[in-house]
Amino acid sequence: MADTSQSPSRPSGLILNEDDLATLPASERIRYRLVGADRRYHANDNISAFIREGELLEIKAEVQAKMAEVLKALVIDTDSDHNTQETAKRVAKMFVEEVFRGRYQPMPDVTEFPNISRLNELMIVGPITVRSACSHHMCPIIGKLWIGVLPNEHSNLIGLSKYARIADWIMSRPQIQEEAVIMLADTLQERVKPDGLAIVMEADHFCMAWRGVKDNDSAMTNSVMRGAFLKDANLRREFLSLLPKKS
Repeated sequence: MADTSQSPSRPSGLILNEDDLATLPASERIRYRLVGADRRYHANDNISAFIREGELLEIKAEVQAKMAEVLKALVIDTDSDHNTQETAKRVAKMFVEEVFRGRYQPMPDVTEFPNISRLNELMIVGPITVRSACSHHMCPIIGKLWIGVLPNEHSNLIGLSKYARIADWIMSRPQIQEEAVIMLADTLQERVKPDGLAIVMEADHFCMAWRGVKDNDSAMTNSVMRGAFLKDANLRREFLSLLPKKS
């Protein structure tokens, strides 16, 4: 669930009916619903609950039109340049259906199983390859993460592939790495309810390699520790020691 501590103000005075809303672009209709519900819509928030059938197609058309204007502002002749004639359309599809789909699609279905065997030993899932984008420059973030889980008899067990699917859903949004790992930890804690949860992510940031300092060798590593991993130094050391060492 999105944090509402910095929600936009509720619309004052003007209340639109469905006929009025139908005359607005899809992005404005969705934004109207979000503001009316006092819901935040930052770059890394999921807004799928406020999107109605057919509106993502309209969003893609809006993005395509705006992207065509960006290319025009960059003085690129998309009419005669065969390489960029379809670029605006491709970028719109990429943003909505691929690299930012975690904003527009609901969380993937995750089947949960009761912990019948009362498993309570450390389990590590990874490395899971993740792809995201920096919300500052919209440059790629590509890396790997490891998830450590210490279940209890009341924990919900989920399939190994589901950890990867949830991670991909969280990461497919513009954001910063630190917040992405916290959001993933919050989601897994709510679904699995373990005694302990640990996540380590290491990623390359193209906003450093492609622009700015243009440093190809720097990577960012951060971690989140919850429950038993935070309280038990031995458990924390065991988890970290089992992660592959960088060559």
